[in-house]
Amino acid sequence: MWTRLSCLTALFAAFILGVSGVFAQETVADPSSEPTPESVPTEEAVILPGSWRLNGINFEYQKWNNCGPATLTNALTYFGYTDNQDRAAIWLKPNGEDKNVSPDQMVAFVNSQVPELQVFAEARYGGTLETLKMLLFNNFPVIIEAGYDPEPHDLGWMGHYLLVTGYDDAQGIFYTHDSYIGADKTYTYEHVQEFWQHFNYTYIVLYTLDRDAELQTILATNADERQNAINALEIARAEAVADQANKWAWFNMGTNFVALDMYEEAATAYDRAFSLGMPFRTMWYQFGPFEAYYQTGDYDTVLSLAQSNLNDGGGHFVEETFYYGGLAREAMGETQRALSNYMEAARFNPNFSPAIEARDRLQQELNG
Repeated sequence: MWTRLSCLTALFAAFILGVSGVFAQETVADPSSEPTPESVPTEEAVILPGSWRLNGINFEYQKWNNCGPATLTNALTYFGYTDNQDRAAIWLKPNGEDKNVSPDQMVAFVNSQVPELQVFAEARYGGTLETLKMLLFNNFPVIIEAGYDPEPHDLGWMGHYLLVTGYDDAQGIFYTHDSYIGADKTYTYEHVQEFWQHFNYTYIVLYTLDRDAELQTILATNADERQNAINALEIARAEAVADQANKWAWFNMGTNFVALDMYEEAATAYDRAFSLGMPFRTMWYQFGPFEAYYQTGDYDTVLSLAQSNLNDGGGHFVEETFYYGGLAREAMGETQRALSNYMEAARFNPNFSPAIEARDRLQQELNG
C-alpha cells in the first residue's frame, strides 16, 4: 500500500517545498489591483471589531448521528426556516445509521431542497480564523467541519459540524451552536485552529441571492474553486514544512491535490499521512484517498480502505464505502461484484447520485 513512501525522503524538498511553484503562474485576481469603492473590504483591508454575535439563530439538539442535518437546520433558521432537522435528514441521510453527511451534500440540500427560501450555500477549503470573523461581521452564517472528541464522553475522535455564531477577541473564543452539547458553546481560537485542521479548514457559508456579489468579494481569490484549492494546498504545504510529522497537513495536501486532479501527488501525500497514523474513523468522513488511489490504478488500496471501513464498526453505514469498492471492482473486471456494491450504496442512500448513475450504467452495459 505504501510503496510510494520509499521515494518520500528524496522527494521531500521537491514535493512540499516546491509545491507552490507548480501554481506560480496561476492566479485568479491581480493582487496589485485597487479595490473599487463599491466593493466590500476583504479581511486584509478591514479592521474588525473586537467581538461580534449573530442574532436570530434558533437551536435544536441533534438526534442520533444527525449533527449535519441539525447544524444545517439551525443555520437556516437565520433566514426564517421553520422546519426541524428531520426534513434535512430525510434527504441527506435516508438511513438513520449513516455516519456521515458531506459538505457537498449539505450545500446541495440548501441549493435544491429549500425552494421557499432564496438561500444558497457554498463550501470552501482553507479557511482561517480571520475568514470566520469577516463572514460573521458581515452577517453570513458559517458552518465549519472539524475533528471532535468532547470531554468527558471519551468517545474517541470523530468528525463534527459547528455553526459559528460569534467571536470575542478579548476572551479569544468563538461562540458556536454545537448540536451535540448545546447552544452558545464557546471554543478557544486555539481549539478551533487545532481541530478545524482535521478537515482541511472546510467551511460552508449561507447567503441570500441578493448578497452573492458581496460574498464573492469577501471570499476574494477563494471565490474561484480551483484557486481556493491552490490556496488551501499552500496552507497545508506550509504546515508540513513546519512539521513533517503533521499527519493532518499531509492528509490535507492529498485532499487539495485531489481537488486539483493531481492524483499521483495526492496518493503520495495520503501515503505519508497514513504512515503517520490516522484515526480509524477518518474514512467515514473523507473520501479523497479513495479517489486518489482509484485514479492512480491502485485498486488494491481502494479495496483495503473499503474493507477497513466495513470492519471498524461503523464504516458499513457509509455509502461511499460501497461506491468506491464498486469502482475498484469494476476496474478490475469484477463487474457483478461491482454492480452489487453500487446497488448496496444506492439502497443505503437513494439520493446518492454517483452510485445510482454507476448502477444504471453498468446494468445497461451488462444487459446489452
